[in-house]
Amino acid sequence: MITVYVHRSKQSRQCQATGFILTMLRSSLRRGSLARLARLRSQQQREIGTSRIQEMAVPALAKAKKGGFLSWFGGDQPTSDVPPLYEALPNVRLPPPLPDQLKPAKTQITTLSNGLKIASEDTPGPCATIGVYIDSGSVYENPSNFGVTHLLERMAFKSTANRSHFRLVREVEAIGGNILANASREQMAYTGDTIKTYMPEMVELLIDSIRNPLFYDWEVKEQLEKVKAEIAEVSNNPQSVLLEALHSAGYNGALGNPLLAPESALVRLDGYTLAEFVAQNYTAPRIVLAASGVDHSELVGIAEPLLSDMQAVSPAPPPKTEYVGGDWRQAADSPRTHVAIAFEVPGGWRNEKDTYALTVLQTLLGGGGSFSAGGPGKGMYSRLYSRVLNKYEEVQSFTAFNSVYNDTGLFGIHGTSSSEFVPQLVDIATKEMLTVATPGTVTEAELNRAKNSTISAVLMNLESRVVVTEDIGRQILTYGHRKPLNEFIEAVDALTLKDITNIAQKLVQTPLTMASWGDVIHVPRFDQVASRFQ
Repeated sequence: MITVYVHRSKQSRQCQATGFILTMLRSSLRRGSLARLARLRSQQQREIGTSRIQEMAVPALAKAKKGGFLSWFGGDQPTSDVPPLYEALPNVRLPPPLPDQLKPAKTQITTLSNGLKIASEDTPGPCATIGVYIDSGSVYENPSNFGVTHLLERMAFKSTANRSHFRLVREVEAIGGNILANASREQMAYTGDTIKTYMPEMVELLIDSIRNPLFYDWEVKEQLEKVKAEIAEVSNNPQSVLLEALHSAGYNGALGNPLLAPESALVRLDGYTLAEFVAQNYTAPRIVLAASGVDHSELVGIAEPLLSDMQAVSPAPPPKTEYVGGDWRQAADSPRTHVAIAFEVPGGWRNEKDTYALTVLQTLLGGGGSFSAGGPGKGMYSRLYSRVLNKYEEVQSFTAFNSVYNDTGLFGIHGTSSSEFVPQLVDIATKEMLTVATPGTVTEAELNRAKNSTISAVLMNLESRVVVTEDIGRQILTYGHRKPLNEFIEAVDALTLKDITNIAQKLVQTPLTMASWGDVIHVPRFDQVASRFQ
């Protein structure tokens, strides 16, 4: 008999021991996993299932056997009588549907004895937006106080006779609110946003800020430095520079006043100048307290005691403005040249039919940047995008714009390109304006797309409480009431190709205003461009 001895090395014995340990661990883990799975299945069967409320709403669920999403681990077959997700549940009790025609929330207006108006719309939701809108802006300035409107925007929500700036900020933080001030050429706006529970506190804070500002010298000096820095920053923004330049070149009078005054004019501003301007312009008949998401009677009950003692002063006559057209050019160290051509919008917002057509015309022209992305909502199918930006790679941006006021306004095209391409850029802009003013050049499909886009944009914007509040305040300042939304939609739907042609013809028949910034050496002469529209 032959005996065979097998010699096992130390390393082999260690491997064998390790393998034995791993086997035991796997077995232990498997037993532990199965035990945990069993506990989970048992707990799931106790806790997960159709509730009594679900069974009442959907009777089919009441017939289903209690099973869980872990049942498939044990190989159980589905035991529910509930149909697949792609089939409707039988005997489902649906809530009653909303009617096809829902009446929009009505804007309620109360006029106090001193002429101040309180207007609101009670929209559903947990929050409320309150705004104070004032018929005051840079159009009411004069050479002695140029820039006061801009400074007032910066001085909003500073120290008042009832609270310091620090206390005001802490009170807003305590109620989880947001506050904002905005200055424009014709109107000032002070707005606050908070949950409905703290609506009274926000109303009182806003009224205190406009009625009792102190304008401490140290606060005014601090904000003047910030205004100077802001003016320097804006001077490097071609779009803002050109918009200001179009007003100063195109208008004589109030609308020609700069919204952002030059730094040299700020040395004349101080607390006394601010207080004098506020006393003259923040009067009861020129103020609207607007709100969205509040009960009107509650708002009036809170605001009337705080506002009824304001003095009833006869409204100031509207400042005189004359549109004359003109040219403005500024050389700057830039590889690009920015050019804008503009025309007057006769009648402004108060010429309602023309403003509806103007709004659709801007959507129709559209435009954007050369790297714009998106679908029709981004302007990809607008005329300026399809006819210019997709055709001329030298054009960096090409956009239609408007700035409309109560009785006048500006409408035009702003473009950006290299200096060498500027003559062609101006030529393209003049051709596009003249083309839409020529009958038969705009198609029915283009008009329908522009009308639908305009209505869609307005409806989506009005889903915001802040926009609704602003719309209430500004419309009442302009018209004395708020126009129903259906009226706007019907007016836009009723626009025809002839209406678009007519408004375009009215525009190009007014004097041309031109502004350019950057390398302006190659910008065509003003009289040459103006002659194209005569």
